[in-house]
Amino acid sequence: MKLAIKTLEGKEAGDITLDKAVFGIAVRQDIMHTVVNYQLAKRRGGNHKAKQRHEISGTGKKPHAQKGTGRARAGDKKRNIDRGGAAVHGPVVRDHSFDVPKKIRQLALRSALSAKAADGKIVVIDDATAKTHKTKPMADAIKTLGLESAVIVAGGEVDANFARATANLPRIDVLPTQGANVYDILRRDTLVLTKEAVESLTEKLKG
Repeated sequence: MKLAIKTLEGKEAGDITLDKAVFGIAVRQDIMHTVVNYQLAKRRGGNHKAKQRHEISGTGKKPHAQKGTGRARAGDKKRNIDRGGAAVHGPVVRDHSFDVPKKIRQLALRSALSAKAADGKIVVIDDATAKTHKTKPMADAIKTLGLESAVIVAGGEVDANFARATANLPRIDVLPTQGANVYDILRRDTLVLTKEAVESLTEKLKG
């Protein structure tokens, strides 16, 4: 698949051929779904916590006699039915993440790239650098490229001015090549790659 390379000013800057082994495979929706769940599960803090019975502060003294009072039996005031008592089967601090094999993660990333390519939602630019950190010139450049919702994979390192200039633009995300992932690619409408990013992703995923 051959695509035109554009500059941030919207001018033509040659063309590039996308490798079918990375950008032209059969899209696996099931694999992408698994990896998106994997990514979101890893982001969860898992620090929600409810106190168990042994963690409630209070006396362990029996509040009243077992029999003869007409009241329900009670061993202490830490029961879940008492005010200030423990929670039954409440949440505990835990790790929500699960493992997905590396080859599956790579297949999901190739599927995401291929899905964008099949939909004509990939734009290739020559580089992602900016002369100034100001937002307005960058907003004009993004508008010239016809982007409203996009993730930009900028290469090995993100230019500092480019990162600051795009920081306040809604629905525009900027990632280094190493950070390219299934979730961020799918959550935005258009995928923007620099020439360096195309080469790096191809080298990383082709094998």
